[in-house]
Amino acid sequence: MPSPLRIPHAPLSDAEWAALLPHILRRFRGRPCDHRARFDAIFRVAATDGPWSDLPEPYGKPDTISRYFRRLTHEGLWEHLLLALAAAPQGHVLKNLLGPICRAARRAIRLRGFRIILLARRLELKRALPAPPWMCPDPDLSEKLFDLQLARLESVVRGERKRAFAWLRAMRKCLTVVAGRRYIPRALRACWP
Repeated sequence: MPSPLRIPHAPLSDAEWAALLPHILRRFRGRPCDHRARFDAIFRVAATDGPWSDLPEPYGKPDTISRYFRRLTHEGLWEHLLLALAAAPQGHVLKNLLGPICRAARRAIRLRGFRIILLARRLELKRALPAPPWMCPDPDLSEKLFDLQLARLESVVRGERKRAFAWLRAMRKCLTVVAGRRYIPRALRACWP
């Protein structure tokens, strides 16, 4: 039984496909295939939380679609599409694909790692994050806190040990919060769009 849809899914319209096509053709190398059908399949799986094996039969073989997704992910397509989404003016056709692109980028986090989280945070595309922003790592804030921590270490040299150690303990606690949660509860993941 296929996984239930988390966001609405419909096949790509001609206008949406025309907006996506320039970004895809620049990134993909390989044998010729029906890119549009494969993107419909990727967006169908991205609309659910299920595994690739739950892909309905009319969309193609799950192994083929997941391999295609991995190739595009390693080519950096999802980061490129997030940048294009952020740069697109209001009312642009690409904005209609905000949900599917963000959810596909969220799936790509498993392959690309921290880069997509960092990019989504900087572009303020919260839907591309795997959980609410307060549970995800914030590298910009952690760098600022680390710099503050090093500046405060100078006070240890001046003899203010007690206050400096209290500051360091507080900063350590802040850095662990800034690093994001290691485990995100299933209930919270289920309600995140």
